[in-house]
Amino acid sequence: MANPFDTYQPQQQGHSLWVTIPSKIISYLFHPLFIPTFIFIFLVYQFPVQFTDITPWKLKLKVFSVFWMTAFFPAFAVFLLWRLKLSESIYLRTQKERVIPYFVTMFFYWWMYYLSKNQTDQPEVLKFFYFGIFWSAIIGVIINNFIKISLHTIAAGSAAMAMILFSFFYHIHLGLPIVITLLLAGLIATARLFVSNHTPLEIYSGFGLGKPIYLIFL
Repeated sequence: MANPFDTYQPQQQGHSLWVTIPSKIISYLFHPLFIPTFIFIFLVYQFPVQFTDITPWKLKLKVFSVFWMTAFFPAFAVFLLWRLKLSESIYLRTQKERVIPYFVTMFFYWWMYYLSKNQTDQPEVLKFFYFGIFWSAIIGVIINNFIKISLHTIAAGSAAMAMILFSFFYHIHLGLPIVITLLLAGLIATARLFVSNHTPLEIYSGFGLGKPIYLIFL
């Protein structure tokens, strides 16, 4: 009997626009490159006391710098690869096309981790978060040699575990944010099943990447 994890191909199943359009919107809105920025913004609003040493203007610059380093530069690298004909599209549909973007993203995650260790005007948990997504990228590029693991669910799983880490680290109840993050993670996975060419194994395995890394801090 064939393994359904290996043979399932969502894009071949002609879903209606009522499913396809929302799934694409979710996929774009919660793109993996946006997750570090979302996490930083969450910390700004959830733990404002952690940012009292800087002015509101500098705080806005910090939010922008997180987006600039973790989203814009990796996305620009993908765009350059496409324009230089090193990849067939900006959507990175094959495992081979994902290798260089993995290493580019890995570099910027490491750089953010390095900066977070030397900055005292932001939450200490950011150091753990950047370290976690840096190692998720390392493991991801290794697994990419065998299956095209979903980048969306890697990011969603990392975000969910980061919320749990924040709750343990600050000894505060973050039940609602954790539930919302887990629900969004499930929504992202469902959307990718509908509008990507990932198999369920590639989708679900992404959730497992962030957990072992973050658990060492709990």
